[in-house]
Amino acid sequence: MFGFPIQFRSYKPVNVQQQSSPSEPPREEINLLKEKIEGQLEAGKDAKIGESLDINTLAPRKVDWDLRRGIKEKLDKLDKRTNKAIIQLIRKRVKEEAGNEELIAYAVQEMVKKMKKGKPDVQSGQTRIAIVNPDRCKPKNCGQPCKKNCPVVRTGKQCIVVEPTSKIAEISEILCIGCGICVKKCPYGAIQIINLPSNLEKETTHRYSANSFKLHRLPMPRLGSVLGLVGTNGIGKSTALNILASKLKPNLGNFKSPPDWPSILTYFRGSELQNYFIKLLEEKFKAIIKPQYVDQIPRYLEKSPQKKVIDLLKGRAERDNLDKIIQDMELTHLLDREVNQLSGGELQRFAISVAAIQKADIYMFDEPSSYLDVRQRLTAARVIRELLTDQNYIIVVEHDLAVLDYLSDHICLLYGFPGAYGVVTHPSGVREGINQFLDGFIASENMRFRDSSLSFKVSEEREDIKRTTSYVYPDMTYEVGQTKKFELTIQKGDFTDSEIIVLLGENGTGKTTFIRLLAGQIKPTASKGEIPELSISYKPQKIAPKFEGTVRDLFLTKIPGLFNHPAFKTDVLNPLNIDNIIDFEVQNLSGGELQRVALTLCLGTPADVYLIDEPSAYLDSEQRLHAAKVIKRFVLHAKKTAFVVEHDFIMSTYLADRVIVFDGQPAIKARANSPQNLVTGMNQFLSQLNITFRRDAESHRPRINKKDSQLDTEQKKSGDYFYLDN
Repeated sequence: MFGFPIQFRSYKPVNVQQQSSPSEPPREEINLLKEKIEGQLEAGKDAKIGESLDINTLAPRKVDWDLRRGIKEKLDKLDKRTNKAIIQLIRKRVKEEAGNEELIAYAVQEMVKKMKKGKPDVQSGQTRIAIVNPDRCKPKNCGQPCKKNCPVVRTGKQCIVVEPTSKIAEISEILCIGCGICVKKCPYGAIQIINLPSNLEKETTHRYSANSFKLHRLPMPRLGSVLGLVGTNGIGKSTALNILASKLKPNLGNFKSPPDWPSILTYFRGSELQNYFIKLLEEKFKAIIKPQYVDQIPRYLEKSPQKKVIDLLKGRAERDNLDKIIQDMELTHLLDREVNQLSGGELQRFAISVAAIQKADIYMFDEPSSYLDVRQRLTAARVIRELLTDQNYIIVVEHDLAVLDYLSDHICLLYGFPGAYGVVTHPSGVREGINQFLDGFIASENMRFRDSSLSFKVSEEREDIKRTTSYVYPDMTYEVGQTKKFELTIQKGDFTDSEIIVLLGENGTGKTTFIRLLAGQIKPTASKGEIPELSISYKPQKIAPKFEGTVRDLFLTKIPGLFNHPAFKTDVLNPLNIDNIIDFEVQNLSGGELQRVALTLCLGTPADVYLIDEPSAYLDSEQRLHAAKVIKRFVLHAKKTAFVVEHDFIMSTYLADRVIVFDGQPAIKARANSPQNLVTGMNQFLSQLNITFRRDAESHRPRINKKDSQLDTEQKKSGDYFYLDN
């Protein structure tokens, strides 16, 4: 029978009632189970479960191996196989052993009991979780095809339940066999069935509700050090910060009956987190979080009697560093402005300053580099590190890996499945942690969480690429404003096909203005020639969608030609994971999703030159590198030119064939230099910032040298601010 030798040699049927093995169930139960088996057979046809196990491997060498003897031991052996294989073997053996209905019924009954216990898949070392997206699940509108087609439901088990008052379906992770039918049948794409390592089951830190995201483990902050967190969006970084800041109480996965604090402390017994939570429960312990979405700060302060920047800073100042922070974070000219008048970069500097002038036992900074240029990012990193003492903790979530490397003492990676589950690794060294993130493999846990590595290598020049067409733009001047005048001087330059030119400079030096001049959106005040008349595709810095409809509708309207082209799908759509959001309403997309859609629209529009302004905004570390590879691959394959404004140093060095350096006084008078090769241009730009970079020998990523370190001093003396070893 199921899972045992197909050939039963010369064994003859034996009356089950004569067996001394376990007592058989009543005839009524047998008939009921037979009906369920028949339903299961029908369901199995739809399930299309994969190949069954080699059932011959289950048989011992003993000659008297009899299906009818020691059935409990045999069931225990079967229990070590996957649920998929169990169902497959039951289905196959029921057909073959039609003469042993009682034994079949009893065996199925015993196996169902074991399956109900939710034992993990021992052979594969995995258990599964079911995720139901509450924003997409509409059980009252769809006819519930997930429930109607579920093989387990059709056998009489309540694997998928939709109560009359339920807003979403609920899936039993214990009964689920992982067939994936519900995922395919759901018309709204609301269901995900995901396998995860079974050894994590005992390490669940928090789960919001049934069929929702869950977090495994927590970052371990250490006194007197900066802990960096790196991972994709939706992987649990903000959840971890909220728990460590006592804004969210960990329920250890028991969301129906959350444990009390003594139970939580017992769970973390023997770890650094136990001591941390003991301190956290003290009334004097203070945690400060610099929020991720700084553009929402004005809304939070609407009811505050204090509106001006200076009043808000003075009202929160607890340390004697207010004047220094105002100067370092360049807030002097903003002090008399109201918060709702600040731009994104100004709000970011204001938020960091508010955190830095307060006393706290733990400081948490969620994406402190957003909206900031390279110099401002490094200044913010120095301000954060100056807060560190041997009596406090600092945790930083950052997607700019160069800044994270410069800022952190230790790294915790977060991996998993975005929106489903996240796993926090144990702390590691900064270089080791970031390289493991790029490689997609955690050696200490023997865990590969990404199929391919994100390692890349940049070179000074790429001479192997044939460029056939060259264009020249003239010396130009652009002036704007009456009382507050801004002047941009542009030196003559050239560009070719199959080339990416990266624009480097501080905020307010005219990079976006330069792109708009090339795009023909504005006219130069003075020019010594004509700008080449080329077709332009432009992705702006700020994305404000007005389209009503889904992403699919948008693409079919704007880029119908390339949307269904196989090469475009391979080069652009698939790497950017557009399929995951293709049926979302454009108006409901998040910042990162909008960025991916805007980049796809830009590259999908036929043009000679592609102008891309800050493609990394709102993207996580992994998405940034994918986006960089998409842009580079597209430019090479299509033989086009791209001008890119980018503040993420790793992304910009990976993209750049040549660079244009912008210098001068921000918002007053600036200059755009002629295009230069990567090393020369980077040296000029970094010398303005007074920082040096080296290259990591393993991943080839640029790394910032610590200020006044031996390498920093040597490279400044030699003039090699950007060290690139070919």
